[in-house]
Amino acid sequence: MEILSTITPLMLALVVAGVLIGIVFGAIPGMTATMAVAVCLPMTYGLDLNHSLALLLGLYVGGISGGLVPAILINIPGTPSSITTTFDGYPMAQKGEAERALKIGIVCSLYGGLFSAVVLFFFAPALADLAIKFSYVEKFLIILFALTIIASLSKNLLNGAISGALGIWVSLIGTYDLNTGGNGDIRLAPGFLEDILVNGFSLLPVLIGMFGLTVILEEAAKGVQPEPTSHFKLGDGKPFSFSVFKGHFGTINRASAIGTFIGLLPGIGGSAASVLAYAQQKNLSKHPERLGTGEPEGVMASESSNNGLTGGALIPLVSLGIPGDSTTAVMIGAFTLQGLQLGPLFIGEHLGAWHAIMLNLVLANLVMFGVMFFAIRHIAKVIQVPKHLLYPLIVVMCVVGSYSANSGIMFDVWTFLLFGLFGYLGQKVGLESAPFIIGFILGKDAEVYFVKSIESYGNLAIFFTKSPIAVGLWVLIVASLGYAFYQAWRNLRREGAR
Repeated sequence: MEILSTITPLMLALVVAGVLIGIVFGAIPGMTATMAVAVCLPMTYGLDLNHSLALLLGLYVGGISGGLVPAILINIPGTPSSITTTFDGYPMAQKGEAERALKIGIVCSLYGGLFSAVVLFFFAPALADLAIKFSYVEKFLIILFALTIIASLSKNLLNGAISGALGIWVSLIGTYDLNTGGNGDIRLAPGFLEDILVNGFSLLPVLIGMFGLTVILEEAAKGVQPEPTSHFKLGDGKPFSFSVFKGHFGTINRASAIGTFIGLLPGIGGSAASVLAYAQQKNLSKHPERLGTGEPEGVMASESSNNGLTGGALIPLVSLGIPGDSTTAVMIGAFTLQGLQLGPLFIGEHLGAWHAIMLNLVLANLVMFGVMFFAIRHIAKVIQVPKHLLYPLIVVMCVVGSYSANSGIMFDVWTFLLFGLFGYLGQKVGLESAPFIIGFILGKDAEVYFVKSIESYGNLAIFFTKSPIAVGLWVLIVASLGYAFYQAWRNLRREGAR
């Protein structure tokens, strides 16, 4: 119990402050956990490592968890990893089950966070060794597997496939980076826009444009109409009960494990983790056709996985000195300020710091749960604000979030407006936002890992023969696609029988 003796009132205060600030950042579209950590990093200059970690890990956990609030209440993912939470969380809110959906998400966030903390503590060295074995080939196949969710999520298989392909195409606009095997040229951009699109489109402005402005434009097109009060009252629908998790422990454990595993693979990120977990849940669900219509298991899978990422992303950080995601990359600055070198020898040489990481990670998850679970009725009151007052405020927050995404670039605001309009008009012709966004998120990483694989091994056969891990991933890819096509075929037969 020596580890508990390191807890001080200042440490607890910093964890609480970090979680609260992180939740605010996560709940405002466009402001992420990474941004929260980056903004608050200078505050650690005057703190020792243990207290710095208390603040930064609180920000990390709070920022990831806070993203579920706007995802469920207003269908705008607060963080990229909350995209799949909107698929079932928002439909639950529309049924009057906003509080139930929020509490399901919060409980699963806690479980996923603690699950990853346990894995981090007991298996960090072994899992880091496994991650080393993942070359560019295996990373590409992981991304390819994540892309198969497009087929599962599509309302119309052809429209969904076209939307996903379009998302991948848009993600590749910009400079063909020399570091990823490119030649430094500008690609897929009209000549008169080359100077503007040199860096392509940033994720956050695209994300909040298509999930934020598109919704607002749709509502504006309908005009200001009185809506059924039941649509917005938290007390309507089924109340929250822990019995909702009965029969779903496999779902939560599987999603937490996926999030933790994806977290320890550097550079793949929380979006892929939540997408993979949701895809697996859709494939294994007893009622896959219900996912996307307001099923609690969809929220469970998404929130367990994206919080499982927190501990998973710390595994390569402390064991190899390699950040698992953008937020842990910023955290390296805190260790640098303290004069510490992360890597294979870190845990053995700095046992006190290792214990501080574990303790603060657990405390941050417990504080997050206490703050969000018991105060959620107050947080959820945002949906009771009249839309003609709420939507202008959301637009302002989205503009600020877009402008802040890359430290103040006006083009990101135009990106937000462009893709908001694109999403609105696209839906008129059958474009599906979710497959488009998934393609956009994963497209660039898929290209990088594909090019690096070819550079390293020189032929396409390597994707099938590289290792038993690659073969196993191909089995999962084929199974996922096969199941999606079977579901589409069954739905067509059902419609034909009517």
